[in-house]
Amino acid sequence: MTELYEYSVPEIVHLMGARFKTYRMNANLTQKDVAEQAGLTIKTVHKFESGAMNNMSLGTFILLLKAIGLVGNMDKVMPELPESPYLYRSETKKTQRIRHKKS
Repeated sequence: MTELYEYSVPEIVHLMGARFKTYRMNANLTQKDVAEQAGLTIKTVHKFESGAMNNMSLGTFILLLKAIGLVGNMDKVMPELPESPYLYRSETKKTQRIRHKKS
């Protein structure tokens, strides 16, 4: 995929929908198959693939990825990072949140 920073969120959703359709077809699944496996309507799958859905919830996207067997790739989007030593203020206490100092 090209540099995505230049696209708006609806444009990225449109690009992902087109890519999803290719993956679905390569998995030899119909929109109906995906809808049934994801617990969604065929209309939702169709709208996503055609770019008519300007926004969708992350939960819906994950359900669609599960239906075509790609939910395992979510780790590539946001891989788990090793713990940073900067998050520890002392030997036993781990920082829970980042606060900016008041000016």
